[in-house]
Amino acid sequence: MHELSIAMSLVELVLEHAGPLNGARVEAVHLRLGALAGVVEDALTFSFDVACRGTPLDGARLVIEHVPLAVFCSRCRAVHTLDGFPLRCPVCGQPAGDVVRGRELELTALEVSDDGADR
Repeated sequence: MHELSIAMSLVELVLEHAGPLNGARVEAVHLRLGALAGVVEDALTFSFDVACRGTPLDGARLVIEHVPLAVFCSRCRAVHTLDGFPLRCPVCGQPAGDVVRGRELELTALEVSDDGADR
């Protein structure tokens, strides 16, 4: 279950960035997750809760923004969003191997509050 190692890395990254916040409490961690990231959302959410236990992030929410799969079609010269496989242009049927969105696994934001000094 590589979601646990991803969650642990995410917690480490957040703690590095939250250090200069002078005791502010991290309420939520925002993550962009692409359709091709190879991550099971439920497993990541569970793993994030486990990885946060006993850290200053204990109780923080993981907010996931889903990024759909999008490919560039060389025939149409356009980017198209796909619902899944196969990786073919939905307009002309051309195989489209140039993935432009959908592999994301990005920490995008932290929600913090000033009442963290009590934790």
